[in-house]
Amino acid sequence: QVQLVESGGGLVQTGGSLRLSCTASGRTFSSYAMGWFRQAPGQEREFVATISWRGESTYYADSVKGRFTISRDNGKNTVYLQMNTLKPEDTAVYYCAAASGRFGDLTASTYPYWGQGTQVTVSS
Repeated sequence: QVQLVESGGGLVQTGGSLRLSCTASGRTFSSYAMGWFRQAPGQEREFVATISWRGESTYYADSVKGRFTISRDNGKNTVYLQMNTLKPEDTAVYYCAAASGRFGDLTASTYPYWGQGTQVTVSS
């Protein structure tokens, strides 16, 4: 069982930056691949980024590639999402998710553990 708590969301202007954090409970954080997803009002939850269990591999949605960076610190049981050059279309609730195993998937249904979400709003 893994419990996840996100933080770091907020209101930022177009072109600004935010760093989201997601801290996990438990002693086996390094056994989980981690992912970030987002959901805008009236839209389905969409994949943003994923990182392998030791951080050696990452993958991004095309919409955020080159602007967002996912990273993790297994000593702190925390995964991060650095978001730069933010756009109004990045506005959403951002969720972190965990899946047992080395590599994460792009599909939300493959992640059994989820945080409560943190709101990111980008003003134009």
